Amino acid sequence: MRVAIMGSGSLGTIIGAMITAGGQQVDLIDINKEHVDALNQSGAKITGFINLQVPVKALLPEELTGEYDLVFLLTKQVYNQATLDEILPHLHSDSIVCTLQNGVPEDFVASYIGRERTIGGVVGFGATWLGPGVSELATEEHTLKSYAFDIGELDGSITPRLQEVKKVLDLVGHCHISDNIMGIKWAKLLMNATFSGMSAALGCRFGDVLASEKAMFSLAHIADETIKVAHAHGIKLEVMQGKDMEFLELQDENDIPNKMDFYREVWTPHSQTKASMLQDLEKNRKSEIDFINGFVSKKGKEAGIKTPYNDLVVTLVKKAEEKGYPPTFNDNIKHFDSSCIKG
Repeated sequence: MRVAIMGSGSLGTIIGAMITAGGQQVDLIDINKEHVDALNQSGAKITGFINLQVPVKALLPEELTGEYDLVFLLTKQVYNQATLDEILPHLHSDSIVCTLQNGVPEDFVASYIGRERTIGGVVGFGATWLGPGVSELATEEHTLKSYAFDIGELDGSITPRLQEVKKVLDLVGHCHISDNIMGIKWAKLLMNATFSGMSAALGCRFGDVLASEKAMFSLAHIADETIKVAHAHGIKLEVMQGKDMEFLELQDENDIPNKMDFYREVWTPHSQTKASMLQDLEKNRKSEIDFINGFVSKKGKEAGIKTPYNDLVVTLVKKAEEKGYPPTFNDNIKHFDSSCIKG
């Protein structure tokens, strides 16, 4: 099987290194020439909760040749059209493109390359790109090994090709096959909208969000809005990392303290994670905020559901994009005063 990772940044570097270490050849494709050169010269170096250095094969998009049987899509959604333009000539009729991106990109990807070549997927661990050839695993190793990936067909069917993709991803950590991948995608969207959204809006790691009562109060509302929007669109969130994300729906604000143990249990292993959106802000790049919290806001408007907390995160991240540098916790936490957020 000829395999590629399209977008070998923080997550792609780790995934590519571990697949390669497991004995499966995989091409790591990225637009960053300095990063590609470092990967080819020194291998992929993984730090953080594991320490690993693996010789890998890396390519720029213009260096692609031949056709791939399996492509893992890990680029930012903001680059989806350009990315799919680059990979499309290198797909055959039975190629599989597995979306491992944040948000819910499956409809767009399927419309571009064909539904028959698209399967959905989510990543259950976090990473930070430290520099050319180097990525930090920001999630504890036992969580990586137990909850690395979920994949599934868009129509919910269980097909033999899912087992083939699972074999490759199991080289990194456990890959679960789901018959409700959209429910999984929305559960991951909730995970991203809450802690990744707040990490980007406040300029901090997940652990800093967990430690702030005001941040967690607002985060609980972000989760509640996301669940209510999903329900309005006929989607039930699936269990992720052994936890039922539906539990985070609020009856009212008095219900928020009842959710805190759940948040601590699920996200403490990810406390060192810095949202990829914040990493983008630090590099003065456009973030995926429109595809994370902005997606919740968009789908909320379609269903007539107000999403003031998601809207605020979008506003703060976009302001940071306009300024060209990331926010600071003390500057932005003051915006998360419930008396200032209008529903």
